[in-house]
Amino acid sequence: MPARSAVATRPARLRARLRRAWPLTLRGGGAVVLGAGAIVLAHAVNVAELVYVGVLLLATVVVAWISLWFVHRYGEVSRSFAPDVAAVGHESVVTVHVSARSGLPGTLARWSDVLPEGIEGEATGVVAAGSAGRMRLAYRIRAVRRGIREIGPFGLVVTDPFGLTRRRLRVGGTESVTVTPAIVALPPLAEYPGEAGGSLHTATHQLGEGADNLIPRSYEPGDSMRRINWRASAHHDELMVRQEEQESTPEATVVLDRAATRWSADAAMPGADPAFEVAVSAAVSASARLAREGYDVIVLDTEGMPLGAPVPAGDTVAVEQLGLDLATVVAGGADRLSLIPRFFSTTVAGPVVVITAHVSPADITALSPLVGHSALPILWAADTTADVFERARDAGWRVAPLTPDRDLADAWQLATDRGASRAGV
Repeated sequence: MPARSAVATRPARLRARLRRAWPLTLRGGGAVVLGAGAIVLAHAVNVAELVYVGVLLLATVVVAWISLWFVHRYGEVSRSFAPDVAAVGHESVVTVHVSARSGLPGTLARWSDVLPEGIEGEATGVVAAGSAGRMRLAYRIRAVRRGIREIGPFGLVVTDPFGLTRRRLRVGGTESVTVTPAIVALPPLAEYPGEAGGSLHTATHQLGEGADNLIPRSYEPGDSMRRINWRASAHHDELMVRQEEQESTPEATVVLDRAATRWSADAAMPGADPAFEVAVSAAVSASARLAREGYDVIVLDTEGMPLGAPVPAGDTVAVEQLGLDLATVVAGGADRLSLIPRFFSTTVAGPVVVITAHVSPADITALSPLVGHSALPILWAADTTADVFERARDAGWRVAPLTPDRDLADAWQLATDRGASRAGV
């Protein structure tokens, strides 16, 4: 049966190729038939005028066809995108500039731009192609899959002013548009203004002990005389200087588990695996939320390698850059989820968001030491049973399922809200 079906489709493919290559329109084909018929009929009825009519019709078709090859000239094609980077679920405007060196007045052309998989839109239209200069065309696209997508080549079907013949052209090449993961607006961390260390106020770390930012210390060569604390100097009977505080922004860490064994084979290509796409979107969305809360955010994989540029607190441009960095991230590498606690074994971190797929009871046991080193440990898992989630809660994790059919903002609220985190998954 498959062999017969392949054979049956061959005539259809052949007809499609002939249709694309056929240079005559319906009107042009009719003109050729009428011209040839007039010449034949002229010999049958012995009317010389019919020969002139037939030759005129055929000559008109030939001249119209030649005009498409020697009169019309199309040069380079360039595209611009607004915005420059597309985001999943958002629209962009593509503007196409086509240089037309010459043409006949009244000539129309049907244009089309080839859209790749993962980009939706109506990239077709009709334009007057008979004027010299540059043609400017615009259409809207909607990105539905993350990654780098190639748009083009640009196609034209040009007809002569009489509509007798047509010519199909492929002008220019392809141009890349980067589709970044969707950034979802997540609810604020209302419950953790002091406990988690963020909420848009900085933490202070002194060079010495105590909380006073005027802690005196002994004078050292090179210290400015303006920093001498005369009252402390009189009390200690030696020169003392003010030791000024160092202000630092609290830090948050987002860990995206890219282990190939935890995701489907489709996750090796950007935009192909819905579960992995939700995980990538969760990583950039959580980073955006934590940056708004006043944290410096870094996104790592389970091997400790940064997946993008750090996001300083409150920097929306850096969030956009992180989305650009994550546009091409794919699943791959060894399973090192159990090694994450080693990253924080010698420090006390702020919020730590771990995003992964399937989590086993052994994974929860291995991740448990991290809870004591994080002010807000959050675990998002794409494929995990309720029993494992309950075990993770008992270990101190704030947990929520991460699935394509669940709203990301609700999953964040479930993980960060105290009461909801005890509810069933």
